[in-house]
Amino acid sequence: MSARVFGGRTAWLWALFCCALWGSAFPCIKIGYRLFQVNGGDTASQILFAGCRFALAGILVLLAGSALQKRWLLPSKAAGRPIAVLALFQTALQYFLFYIGVAHTAGVNSSIITGSSACVTILIACFVFRCERFTLRKFWGCVLGFGGVLLLNVAGGQWRFALNGEGFLLLSTVSSAVSTVLIKRYSAAHDPVLLSGWQFFFGGATLALGGALLGGRLTVSAAGLGILLYLAFLSATAYTVWGLLLKYNDVSAISVYKCAIPLFGALLSAWWLGEAEKLLQWQTPLALLFVVGGVLAVQMKKA
Repeated sequence: MSARVFGGRTAWLWALFCCALWGSAFPCIKIGYRLFQVNGGDTASQILFAGCRFALAGILVLLAGSALQKRWLLPSKAAGRPIAVLALFQTALQYFLFYIGVAHTAGVNSSIITGSSACVTILIACFVFRCERFTLRKFWGCVLGFGGVLLLNVAGGQWRFALNGEGFLLLSTVSSAVSTVLIKRYSAAHDPVLLSGWQFFFGGATLALGGALLGGRLTVSAAGLGILLYLAFLSATAYTVWGLLLKYNDVSAISVYKCAIPLFGALLSAWWLGEAEKLLQWQTPLALLFVVGGVLAVQMKKA
């Protein structure tokens, strides 16, 4: 059933569904910061917020997966190492960098920078894990993708780049790319739903504990809990579905759809955060086209 649904003709629809959920995370995180009264310089509270989100996402994945499979999704000894590695790259490291980066970057910028992760994934797959061949076509696709990121950070002829903003977001995409290739490898021998649930839980718990020890605090409200639950839901759903897509499809064939993340993220940030003026600046739509064009060029087949 899973191979037919996630590896068949509907794979593209599931991939776009995941990207729409991920795109909505950018404005929702900023809204969550406001509701939990987390300011841009409060790194400890940002990490605590991220940890609560992903620990809750892990619990949701494990409960839903156990109910659907009619058995408790308990990790075997062999699954321990894959869970630990994914918890580091896919959750703890990636979102430590991501949450701090989002706090210091506009929502539109955040979504477009993260949209370049498909190009980063190609580079990691070709040169680090050597599971794909790097071609001239892929080279020019990556040049376009990264060109979009560079263009995005030029406003009024001046270079704008903050290490704890755009820099952390770029490093976050590297961690995401590594985890993408690892999910493909590990899901061949292990249940991707089990891997997703447990790595979320342990990675999120690590972030939450670290944030709390550093003095992080969250001001709890009903609206805040609602946005936290939604963020946990989108992570649980998107990463579980993405893991199944990677299990039954090639990494490059699925990664190409991540070009849709900046489209969803930029539009939703402009709508929910009132950043329409940012979306209308000349370099923003051009950067968006560069990122999308670069990812599509990477995947374009010879005639």
